[in-house]
Amino acid sequence: MAELSDLKMRIGDPAPPYSLPGTDGKVHRLEDLRSSPLLLVVFSCNHCPYAQAWEGRLIALAQEFAPRGMATVMINPNETEHYPDDRMERMVERARQKGYPFPYLRDDTQQVARAYGALVTPHAYLFDARQRLLFQGRVDDRHDDPAQVHHPYLRHAIQAALDGRPIEPETTSVLGCSIKWRE
Repeated sequence: MAELSDLKMRIGDPAPPYSLPGTDGKVHRLEDLRSSPLLLVVFSCNHCPYAQAWEGRLIALAQEFAPRGMATVMINPNETEHYPDDRMERMVERARQKGYPFPYLRDDTQQVARAYGALVTPHAYLFDARQRLLFQGRVDDRHDDPAQVHHPYLRHAIQAALDGRPIEPETTSVLGCSIKWRE
């Protein structure tokens, strides 16, 4: 688990720009989402059991809040020499198999993950209409058992932001597999 002191971005920081290829064959850019009232950026991957455990909940959140204007993107920054399941062709398969309702992007250079300070998969960042950080952290408190969730951190952050209420907490520790950095 990465602690709060390990997090690079602070509440109010601007979303670092990106231009990344997606599993849909298109290039996706941060500026393409400027009209969205909320933007959820999640660093994730194919192989991590934590990412897999929270994947269905992320899909459900994206589907639930898209009609209210939330855009979602998922970015895979892992190196692929030692983690071949995170290669683009496997990402394409997973996005199709799981029916991702959002772009799934490949960060081969890992520059975007470094700019955001992503530490683990999954690591979620929620931005407002000005693309300023509102929340970062975990999806909820129980990756291993959705029925036992007591603190749906990300859901509460999204609902508060859309309702114009303060987000509590704004930041949580993150839990997941470490980003697989190139040596």
